[in-house]
Amino acid sequence: MTRDALLDAARRAVRAAGGEALARAVSERSVTARLARSQPTQATDLQRARVEVLCVRDGHTGLAIASRTDDDALAAAARRAHDAALAAAHAGPGDYPGLPEPAPARGHDGFDVATAALDPGQTGGALAAALDVAEVRGVELAGTWTAGAVTEAIASSRGLEAVDAVTDAQFKAVAQAPDGLRGYAARAAVAAGAIDAAAVAAEAADKATPPPGAPAAPVDPLDGAGTAELPVVLGPDAVADLLQMLGVLAFDGRAWAEGRSALSDRLGERVAAPNISLSDSVRFPGTLPHAFDPEGTPKGPVPLIQDGVAHRVVHDVRSAARAGGGATSTGHAISPGGAVQGPIPRNLVLAGGGAADEAELMAPVERGLYVTRLWYVNPVRSKETLITGVTREGTFLIEDGRLAAPVRDVRFTDSVLRLLSTTQALSRRPRLVGTTDFYGPRFAYGVVCPALRADGFRLTGVASPGV
Repeated sequence: MTRDALLDAARRAVRAAGGEALARAVSERSVTARLARSQPTQATDLQRARVEVLCVRDGHTGLAIASRTDDDALAAAARRAHDAALAAAHAGPGDYPGLPEPAPARGHDGFDVATAALDPGQTGGALAAALDVAEVRGVELAGTWTAGAVTEAIASSRGLEAVDAVTDAQFKAVAQAPDGLRGYAARAAVAAGAIDAAAVAAEAADKATPPPGAPAAPVDPLDGAGTAELPVVLGPDAVADLLQMLGVLAFDGRAWAEGRSALSDRLGERVAAPNISLSDSVRFPGTLPHAFDPEGTPKGPVPLIQDGVAHRVVHDVRSAARAGGGATSTGHAISPGGAVQGPIPRNLVLAGGGAADEAELMAPVERGLYVTRLWYVNPVRSKETLITGVTREGTFLIEDGRLAAPVRDVRFTDSVLRLLSTTQALSRRPRLVGTTDFYGPRFAYGVVCPALRADGFRLTGVASPGV
């Protein structure tokens, strides 16, 4: 659908709802292709639209979704949203302060015309280039290539009207060598043409290859012990996993206001090493930007940790009202009216350091671990940012400053803030680590971050085979 058609649908939904209401119309077109064992397995070409209708009654909200944009579908969604808000209002006044006043949103460079064309030939060419590398390197390749264009329009009874369009492309690859070793690599960008699929496949193959002179079979980094604490170099994908979890556990303004956040009563305190500066920066070069959030609030940069000191959290309209003290929405709602889990930063940026690359980060390590990425990461104790998970597809032992041998994947249980507080160095150039929700409305986001070296990664066992 065109921008004008989406805005017209949003306007009609607001009129159908009556009273205080907001409508968000979203159109998506995306292509996805998957590989397994170096063979294409699935390809999809998706085109769909939806309209989310939010009604506000006595501080309560009701949200309903229409999967069509004709008047009957919009009116039916508006009735459901109205009835839900009215039913909730029977319990007494709610805590939603009302829809935000209109404010202009800044433009961004998050839309690429060539990517929006979604030419299937571009997808086929990328996969063919990756498979050629896999054949030369003697590995089997699995992976997913996806590209999409999303346009959204928001209208509200307060007079807000805004339209935004974004594109994204991502390629994730897993290479498996004949001896069973596996390696992982991925890239994401606003423009599909910025991703070199052959280079991604080569990086994955490198991670599935033992270092020169190393044993082919993975070794036990714990040497039979049940637990250990080793210096660690985390690649950007692993760092991004940690930071995304931190975004939920520490920077959710609703949890902060309710005393449930890891940063409740800690703003202004040192929570990380002085070399850690983390922000939510929607216009930082290389990120996947959006002009406004689903409540129509413009997005802007928010400093979260500056030189190791906790600085701010992020808000939607509801969490800002709950926080009080003059707090306002920072444009971090994840659904109209705010989601139950609260606002989340979706454009995290960790500033780089002085190390030229990961090899320089490894140089001072006598014995430690290199981790490509993490898997099954879950919180254990939220206020401590204590999480657990396993390493996956590219874990190596570091000895005397160099990769020495592939190791069996290990389970870890550690605090994200503790790891950041023991961070000794970061690589110079951060890169985007992207995430795309495939099983629902497309929303691409990511973390821009470098690799880092931390003094002590708490390992709690060797992962079960196949995990």
